[in-house]
Amino acid sequence: MPVKEPVALSPASLIQLMWLASPALPIGGFSYSEGLEVAVERAGVATESIASDWLGDQLRLSLARGDLPVIAQAIPAWRAADTARIRKLNDWVLQTRETSELRAQAEQMGRSLLDWLRNHEGAQDAVTALHIRTCAALPPTYPISFALAASQTAASVPDCLVAYAFGWAENMMQAAIKSVPLGQSAGQRILARLGRAIPEAVDAAMAVHDDERQAFSPMLAILSAQHETQYSRLFRS
Repeated sequence: MPVKEPVALSPASLIQLMWLASPALPIGGFSYSEGLEVAVERAGVATESIASDWLGDQLRLSLARGDLPVIAQAIPAWRAADTARIRKLNDWVLQTRETSELRAQAEQMGRSLLDWLRNHEGAQDAVTALHIRTCAALPPTYPISFALAASQTAASVPDCLVAYAFGWAENMMQAAIKSVPLGQSAGQRILARLGRAIPEAVDAAMAVHDDERQAFSPMLAILSAQHETQYSRLFRS
């Protein structure tokens, strides 16, 4: 039997996904460490190896069970204009952010990405403009705004999740470089390791149903709460 060739993304959709994953996107992702600063100070995250393990665990235990499944479910909901489904997913994200910093991050990045999308040239489309107004009324969290932006491409849901996860990985690698601290070569090795783990995390996220999503990461929540009063810090969370 001949092997079926995978369907390639159009250049426009590929560029859009790369754009959404870019740290240069003006949504403030670079300003958050998600508790990594406190992990360096109080949880022994002091070497390249430990930082790599920490971020790998966060990818598998947090993103793959929470944000990524939300995005996987929100993209088809946006494409189908299922407003009730979108609102339910957005409410879940808000209700499961365990600290004020994590919630503030989700809300700020959600608003900023929606502002970017509103001013993007593709927002002139009437359907997109309607979705943006719907999203603004929520108010949106970052996973929901990302799903809206990704839904405007022709990319598959797994491809969109890969873009989201890689954007997160690159931001967290940069946070590790500054916080541990580490050199650029060490940061690239961490990013390569996370990159190898992302496809498995995406596969796991695609298999998560509504009643299986979870945001139970107690150590991450504790460190995020402690970060609010950390004496010296570089990042907003």
